[in-house]
Amino acid sequence: MKSLFLLRDDITYLNFGSFGACPKEIFDDYIQWQTLLEREPVQFIAKDGVEYVRNALSSLANFIHCDAGDLVFVPNPTFAGNIIARNIRLEKGDEILTTDLEYGAMDRTWKYYSQQIGVKYVQQKIDLPLVSKEVFLENFWKGHSRKTKMVFISQITSSTGLILPVHEICEEAKKRGLITFVDGAHVPAHIDLNLSTLQADFYTGACHKWMMTPKGSSFLFVRKEFQSQLDPLIISWGYESAAPSGSQFFDYHQFNGTRDFSAYLTIPKSIEFMEKHNWRTVSQACKQNVLNAAPSFCEALDSQPLAPLTPEFFGQLCSAEVKTSRPEELQKLLFEEYKIEMPVMRHQDKNFMRFSFQAFNTMAELDYLNDCIQKIKRETSLLRVEG
Repeated sequence: MKSLFLLRDDITYLNFGSFGACPKEIFDDYIQWQTLLEREPVQFIAKDGVEYVRNALSSLANFIHCDAGDLVFVPNPTFAGNIIARNIRLEKGDEILTTDLEYGAMDRTWKYYSQQIGVKYVQQKIDLPLVSKEVFLENFWKGHSRKTKMVFISQITSSTGLILPVHEICEEAKKRGLITFVDGAHVPAHIDLNLSTLQADFYTGACHKWMMTPKGSSFLFVRKEFQSQLDPLIISWGYESAAPSGSQFFDYHQFNGTRDFSAYLTIPKSIEFMEKHNWRTVSQACKQNVLNAAPSFCEALDSQPLAPLTPEFFGQLCSAEVKTSRPEELQKLLFEEYKIEMPVMRHQDKNFMRFSFQAFNTMAELDYLNDCIQKIKRETSLLRVEG
């Protein structure tokens, strides 16, 4: 299926998880929207664009099972996280419970805003490898105290690629009277997402990853009872609008100055593309290949799986701890010498190597990766911990 994408033929592309990749059909739709914009910029941005955006939000809402009125588009999940972190009504001494597996940009966001108001950002240590969902939940809730007011957690973590049991966490958080915010950057079109059954108060996801839209296309979901509490990051024409849409949430957050929002408008085409190519079946096959490939990948890195090799913890991503003091050099060598695109990430005191498996990937590519790892071990010191 690689012919459906615009990716270079000379690259073994094992990093769909970072920014996705846009199929030709969806990219062509993107160009059509951009052309329409440039043919009549004023009508597109100031008049017709509102309806275009609403149509795209409606398609997305049907796909992730929620009310379109509870969604706005944002460029990326970090942008969404900043909206929530800036507005959340916490007091000095309150605590936000999270894990020590979260995405670095969001850790920085929460630490920044927490310091502004004297809130404690509690990064509960999660022991790896995970043993079971029950042990994870028990471990996570050890971080709860009478001062805890909010839970922030990733549904799929970036560095480890692990699927975390957010349904159970949100359910328990409700029992404890806690606000919940789920970072689902890697979730839409990767694993099932039903926001009508997930008891999250706030949820953000990227459409430019596994939904394969152009870059800069994500969403923020907010339950209605919280929407009026959120000031926009940028005050623009939506504030005290002369022609309000009927939704303060939409007016405040959807349009914040001149920008090309064509990427958002490709979401209906993305959904159409996945339906046409039976993407659910494609994705399921990819997930099985991840489970099949994980043991040899971990063995090549002298590591072990980060959780039991089941669909409960793994989707189309697999990470393993990599023993190196120079992860950036290792990633550079993989790309420049072996033409393999994949992340080697620092996280806390560990380093992780992560592969993605998408429709165009093959088991032969993962065999090639393992061969390259063995060669690097023989010929360099990059896969050793110095000192």
